[in-house]
This record gives sequence, structure tokens and C-alpha cells, in this order.
Amino acid sequence: MRFTVEPWAPDYGAPAGELEPSGAQVEIAVERPEASWAPIPAAAEPARVVGFVDGVRRVDAQVWVADGDGQARLGLCASYAAGVAQCNGSCMVTRVEVRRELLCPVGDLEPIHARHVTYTPRPRPGEGAEVLQVALQQRMRDLEIGVTARAQGGLPSPGSELLVVDGPLRGRQDLPNAVGFVKTHQVSYLPATVIEVVGRLAPGERTPLFAMTTSWSRYSWYLRLPGRGGHRWAGVARAEVSADLSMAEARRLADLVTATLPAYASAAHKDPRAPQNLYPIGGLERALRRRLGDPALLYRALRAAAGSALVPATV
Repeated sequence: MRFTVEPWAPDYGAPAGELEPSGAQVEIAVERPEASWAPIPAAAEPARVVGFVDGVRRVDAQVWVADGDGQARLGLCASYAAGVAQCNGSCMVTRVEVRRELLCPVGDLEPIHARHVTYTPRPRPGEGAEVLQVALQQRMRDLEIGVTARAQGGLPSPGSELLVVDGPLRGRQDLPNAVGFVKTHQVSYLPATVIEVVGRLAPGERTPLFAMTTSWSRYSWYLRLPGRGGHRWAGVARAEVSADLSMAEARRLADLVTATLPAYASAAHKDPRAPQNLYPIGGLERALRRRLGDPALLYRALRAAAGSALVPATV
């Protein structure tokens, strides 16, 4: 029996599994005809100055909040943060913003003042833990978009840098030199006629560009980072740029990303999601989680703020 071992640690799942067909509209022959698809070596010098953007989120406590009728509604006291790390020979976290909010379907709520922090109420339509988790994810993404835009003023001129957003680029398409970096793969965007090119990529190579439209449009490509061998998707990431760019500019960014990111690929003995979890992203995540504060301390502070008052158990 032949088998390979997934390079990612089991706690993080797998970056690629059984890929489901995508509902996106995909155009393959935007850079090369479909019959000419083949791995493309990076045809650029690596970027000298690179910015990396990421966010983290955490539920500090689940709470029950009484509405005007005395009915108890589930809410989340959550902390989330987004930031930017800038690399130019060395890497430094240059911007961090933290938010703490009470996400709850009840309106007209007062802030929750715990000993160390305040949770600002954000009424959300709909009820249930899953709805609130989705709302928290969106709040973090909104903060990432804002942080990215505000950080652009502190980065070098657009002609000398690259801005790598951890995750899809949606909402940041208009930022100069911004590229979305997607580490995991749940769906297949490429038809069977060309998807085998992904398995043939060597480290530092990419697929040709393809155009993709879902609720928004972008150019995308796959690239392979250096790392341990394994299955054909090991070390593969997907990148995307705005479809509003010219083909020449999209190709320039694709080559720049493919030439630049291998130097930031993580090693398996240092990161359980190597090589796709790039070193600056991993370092930024750790810095952001520290800024969220100690979860046990915040939980105790929320319990103390709640006091001995009991919400009627009409849940």
C-alpha cells in the first residue's frame, strides 16, 4: 500500500481535501490558451518591502441577555484584532487595532464594563451561536479592511512594495499592489483539462492566470512554496488580484508574488501549517493574540461584572 502523510499537523485539518466543484464562472485562457497551460517560473526579482495583513478573533464568554419581554437571548462577548507586519530584511509589526464587542440579537443594550475592558454592544439580526460566529467573522474581516486601508499611508511607495492579505482579497481590491493569499482549498476552480498542472508545479512556480467570478471578480493563480514533499497539493497556495487590473499588471503581480513568497515560507519544525502559514503571518497572529489579553482573566472579569444577578431561564 502506498500513502503519503499530510504535512500539516492534524489539529489544523488539511489544507486540501476532496475538492468540490465550484459554482464560480471561470475563464481559463486569459494569460495562455488552455492547450498551452504549464508551470511558469517566476519572472521577477523578489519585492524588497512587503506588508502582511491578518486578523484573529476569540469568544471570551457566551452570555445570556434579557430582552424587553424578559426572554433570554444568547450573545457573545468577543475580542478581535487586525494588524500589519512590514518586512524589509527584518519584520516588524507596524499597526494593531483591537475591538471588544457584545454581539447579541437584542437592541438598545448598554456596554458591559468588566474590570479590565469594555464590550460595546452590536445588535445582530438572527439568533443562535452559528449566526453570531458568522457575525464575529465578518466584524473581524471589516476591521482587516479598515486596518489595511489605514496602513497604506505608512508603507513605502506602491512601486516598491507588495501587500499580502491573508485570505481572500474581497473588500481590498482597490488598494495598490494588494494580493489575497489563500492557504486552504475546499473547491476546485479549474477544469480537469488543466488542474493536473497544479500537481506539476515545482517550488517557486505558478500556474497561468485564470479569471474567476462569484459575487466579485478577480484574477487568480496557484503557486507552490518550498517544503516537505507529499501529495500533489502539498505546499500549494492560491493568490488573487483585482480583475480591474490590466492583464500586464496582474501578470506582474503574479510573478512578483511567486518570486517573493518562497523566502517567507515556514518550516515544519517551526509551524504546524508549514509551508503555507508564512513566517510574517504566523508572527503577526501571535502578536495579535497577545493583544487580545489573557482569556482566563477576561472570563473572570465578565463573571464578576455579571455579579449574582440571574437571567430568567426562559431559553
